[in-house]
Amino acid sequence: MSQPILHLKNAEIYQRDKLVLSNVTIEVEKGDFVYLIGKTGTGKSSFMKTLYGDLPLKKGDGEIVGYDLPTLKEKDIPFLRRKLGVVFQDFKLLNDRTIEDNLAFVLIATGWKNKKEMEVRIQEVLEKVSMQNNAKKYPFQLSGGEQQRIAIARALLNSPELILADEPTGNLDPQTSVEVMEVLQEINKQGNTILMATHDYALLLKYPSKTLKCENSQLFEVVQKTV
Repeated sequence: MSQPILHLKNAEIYQRDKLVLSNVTIEVEKGDFVYLIGKTGTGKSSFMKTLYGDLPLKKGDGEIVGYDLPTLKEKDIPFLRRKLGVVFQDFKLLNDRTIEDNLAFVLIATGWKNKKEMEVRIQEVLEKVSMQNNAKKYPFQLSGGEQQRIAIARALLNSPELILADEPTGNLDPQTSVEVMEVLQEINKQGNTILMATHDYALLLKYPSKTLKCENSQLFEVVQKTV
């Protein structure tokens, strides 16, 4: 049986000294598309931050893309993040440089040196999100949905084993949310594993998949009702 990409057992998630989720036991397999739902303040963001090394895992067992979370050292975090793609709600694009330069910035920061190889990779990820004609534009020249597509392209640059999408449609209107979701669905069909935190229950109904819920300091799988 293949090793899960994400595995937590009896884990406790803290935000500073406050326990936000206890006794978390979950597995995410390669190729899964998993939703993470729950009201604001129930621990979704703290859970995500623990996965990409922003918050330490103080208690319990946890492994993500081959990294042991309880023993994760500061110096390991950049290497962990190369194996993860993170998509944020607010895009986090640099407005003073073009889309191409935004993506090149990430490649250089993660150790790429060959200019030609970087150009090829940038073109590849832009094509995956149907934004190949926007490389020379600046983020402020794009709509919110287009900027989020670029953010997804950026997350794909280093061929991550797992994409963590934290409320990727949170700032978008319903139609644009569906368009961005279509992009994520397509990427998942190509073999990318995705864990997506969302408030948007309409998307869950339209694209049903494995769902984890944060509630009352617990994280558990919920079974979606089929209509």
